[in-house]
Formats: sequence, C-alpha cells, structure tokens
Amino acid sequence: QVQLVESGGGLVQAGDSLRLSCAASGRTFRSTAMGWFRQAPGKEREFVAAAHITWSGGNTYYADSVKGRFTISRDNAKNTVYLQMNSLKPEDTAVYYCAAGLSLRGTDWTPNYWGQGTQITVSS
Repeated sequence: QVQLVESGGGLVQAGDSLRLSCAASGRTFRSTAMGWFRQAPGKEREFVAAAHITWSGGNTYYADSVKGRFTISRDNAKNTVYLQMNSLKPEDTAVYYCAAGLSLRGTDWTPNYWGQGTQITVSS
C-alpha cells in the first residue's frame, strides 16, 4: 500500500497563493505518478494536475481551469509532490486530494491511491 498525507490547506482570499504538499510513504515503488484532484460541494471529483515522479523528463499535466495559475513539482528524494496555487479564485474552493498511481498519460488519469483530502476555501 501507499499512504499519502496532504498538508497546506486553509482559508485564503481571492488572488492569494497557497502551496499544498503531499508526502508518500509505504510501497512507493508501486507508483510512477503523483498528482492532485479536487471536489467542490455538489460536484464530482475532478483532475487538477499530475506529474511523473520516476524520471526527470516526465511530463506534467494540468486541467484547463488551472493552467497558468497552478504548478506541480516534486522532490523525488522525499517522495513528496507539491501544488503551488497562485491567483486563487473562489471557484477553486474545494477539498483537494493527493493521488498516486500508474499509467499517467494525460488528464484522464485514474490513480490507485488517495490521500484524505485537505480543504481550501477562497473567499471573494
């Protein structure tokens, strides 16, 4: 199993920045990619961003709604992935979930492992 622990959520104002962290532990060799999803109240969980973690040349992917504002990065030595979120909007309000898994080829990704989620609220 792979355990994922998120941190960094909170309440911010529109236009602010926030950084999420996700540390992976356990059988991390079972995952070649890590990323983020989010779920707003009354909506389905949606893809946010993901990156290959097993080699430096791996691609990164972003949802159209966050391109240019969010940046995913990783520290392979720490088995940690980050999500830098800039220019936050009220519509970014959601529970953000860290995810890990295999076969990342685009935004239509189905992870194998999930974190417990962290709330981000953006006030207008």
